[in-house]
Amino acid sequence: MAANVTPYLEAREKKGVWQAHRFGILRRVSQAFFLALFLTGPLFGLWITKGTLASSMTLGVLPLTDPFVFAQTLAARHWPEMTAALGALIVLVAYLLFGGRSYCAWVCPLNPVTDFAAYLRRRFNITQSAKLRAEFRNWLAVAILVVSFITGFVAWEIVNPITALHRALVFGLWFGLIPAAAIFLFDLLVAKHGWCGHLCPVGACYGAIGSIAILRVSAPAREACDDCMDCFAVCPEPHVIAPALRGARSGASPVILSRDCTLCGACIDACPERVFAFTHRFDAGTQVPVPSFSMNAAAPPFREGNLP
Repeated sequence: MAANVTPYLEAREKKGVWQAHRFGILRRVSQAFFLALFLTGPLFGLWITKGTLASSMTLGVLPLTDPFVFAQTLAARHWPEMTAALGALIVLVAYLLFGGRSYCAWVCPLNPVTDFAAYLRRRFNITQSAKLRAEFRNWLAVAILVVSFITGFVAWEIVNPITALHRALVFGLWFGLIPAAAIFLFDLLVAKHGWCGHLCPVGACYGAIGSIAILRVSAPAREACDDCMDCFAVCPEPHVIAPALRGARSGASPVILSRDCTLCGACIDACPERVFAFTHRFDAGTQVPVPSFSMNAAAPPFREGNLP
């Protein structure tokens, strides 16, 4: 069955507007909140958070460091300051609890850009998409660490479109919008969910963290699924859904195990039958195994072209 090009419609009819869009709305509020922490300084002279999403200091006491930036710093043979190491540890612990790729859905300023491209693809029924291997982002992350080691520079931050967009929004460096515009066009015209789903090395790093994270999405009411395919239509990583949703006969856990899940809650919003919910990795007494960290672990067993 083909994915629905008008998802959320049935969910709105059965659950109401709020229940059909609550996590989408809350994600935009979350993204605006994190951006506002940085904007108060340039706009009002009240510096709550200084720096960028790569490395920041909040209220002069709370350091936060992106783990991928920290890894590049070590690879470049620069021992970071204690505050940077502490900041990386704080971020690591937070995403071990709340899911590594929740960063992608709830914090990253590029997420509204890629979400809008996905919306337009559905709205205008754009089905053509380049076939990209999901594990490519893992190999790109490793290549960046190698380049950092060879050059002695934190290589990715020179071209990181997340940092560029953040600087554009906070400091008015509008040339930083160019990479975001390129990613929008790439996702819209070349590959569905191409950047976040197949290319972004930052997402690969947070995905590795998320492979042992506590917070999960589950399909506890999967027997109520009516195969409307709305969840597949809205999920930025649709291959993560099928094992949990369709695994009852084989005894598979309803908990979504894949590190690729962004915990965006779109499947919860869009499902008119209330099949999905947030939970923890040990829900229903199921001992969820910790997956390996092999470079091919992110390769999806289900691809959009052969969804059940």
